[in-house]
Amino acid sequence: MVNQRKAYLYAIAVVLIWSTVASAFKISLRYLDFIQLLFFASLVSLFVLFIVLVFQGKLMLLKTYSKKDYLLSGLLGFLNPCLYYAVLFKAYSLLPAQEAQPLNQTWAIVLALLAIIILRQRITLKNIIALVISFVGVVTISTHGHVFSLKFSSVPGAILAVASAFIWALFWLYNLKDRRDVVAKLFLNFLFGTFFIIIIVLLTKVSLRPCFAGFAGAVYVGIFEMGITFVLWLNALRLSKTTAQVSNMIYLVPFLSLVVIHFAVGEKIYISTIAGLILIISGILIQQYKAGVFRKDISDRLTNS
Repeated sequence: MVNQRKAYLYAIAVVLIWSTVASAFKISLRYLDFIQLLFFASLVSLFVLFIVLVFQGKLMLLKTYSKKDYLLSGLLGFLNPCLYYAVLFKAYSLLPAQEAQPLNQTWAIVLALLAIIILRQRITLKNIIALVISFVGVVTISTHGHVFSLKFSSVPGAILAVASAFIWALFWLYNLKDRRDVVAKLFLNFLFGTFFIIIIVLLTKVSLRPCFAGFAGAVYVGIFEMGITFVLWLNALRLSKTTAQVSNMIYLVPFLSLVVIHFAVGEKIYISTIAGLILIISGILIQQYKAGVFRKDISDRLTNS
């Protein structure tokens, strides 16, 4: 069923919400350890996805899956939300939001590189050009424009932010092979992921008594970064005449995020951040141009951060 007006409304809502999550990460981490944020946000997201699963009448689907399906959910759940958000939140705790958010966006380029390695796709001149442009963007942001001096604001933070892109790209590649219902498999991912996160909490003995502000931030992240926004985005894609008519709107997210970061977090946005972000997005667009099967998938998740 095509309803372009509703598709645009859903897409606009998603763009506006996702534009706030980088700021929500940074503000929440003022009150919570990154493991605390990981635990509470994942728990909230699991609850939200369960409610969506029940509301859509898909709960019985869980009984139809095989042991192999559940093993796959365990692997994917370890990658996301457990490992991906642990690394991402730690990166945000070490970097300004305006740096962590664009660096995480490089996952789309990383996805293409992993496809070459894992799926043995042929590397092309376009791949190389896109990689170089995006890499220059990463260095520009991480060094605040001091590209040749290579004075990074936080080397560990930059490494973790880019590592989160690798983890997400790896997750997405394996997720492509999973043909189960998207909401049901996402719920199972978070079910297993939350189990792994509980183990981390027990091993680190982190406190689970957050202040109200910290818990409120985790609830916001759990609902709008990990949970309901994903369902809204799927509805936008489903109702749109073509995927491109709404998916291209997602490129607004990182730029709108900088505006929110400036006013909500109080960071002064550097010209180098804007320039680096433009380079990263340019590299992604070059990579996506006539990129076949990955074009839709990259467009569908060009944000998470």
